[in-house]
Amino acid sequence: MKIAEKFRNMKSDKKAVTAVMLLGTGGLLLIMISSFLPDKEKSDESVKSVSSTDFSDSADYCHETERRLESFLKTIEGAGDVKVYLTVGTDQRYVYAREEKISRSENKTEEEEKYVMIGGGNGKNALVETVEVPEITGAVVACTGCDSPVVTERIYRAVSAALGISSGKIFVTKLER
Repeated sequence: MKIAEKFRNMKSDKKAVTAVMLLGTGGLLLIMISSFLPDKEKSDESVKSVSSTDFSDSADYCHETERRLESFLKTIEGAGDVKVYLTVGTDQRYVYAREEKISRSENKTEEEEKYVMIGGGNGKNALVETVEVPEITGAVVACTGCDSPVVTERIYRAVSAALGISSGKIFVTKLER
């Protein structure tokens, strides 16, 4: 029981008790200071999670949507070969998180709105709440099987439902073989 004896001896020595107290206080101060420093690893992860799900630009989004729609429309009975061209009205849009502060007094109401910032020091950025995909404004579909009015109607309905646009913004035509 040498450890127990050393502990008893240290309790009676005032210098040892003072040293342990100073070391403990210093450790707590370091922990408190570290909470004010920016957490580089976490802020990088949050930026990566946003950027890995969005497209580099509206053209990438448009091409990927065209590819998926072509693949689906080929499964419609009688459609045959299909090519799709989409038009995009707006680029992708970032919606940033905001916090509102409302203070009311007798005859006056004040509203203050700020963006939620993440990161520390010079690396502060606004927190991205959502990334809105570009708005598809029109579609041209060319297919080999659109000689049949039934197939053409199915194509119109499928494209309208898939893209959420009216049939007036869709044009279906015969694909040259």
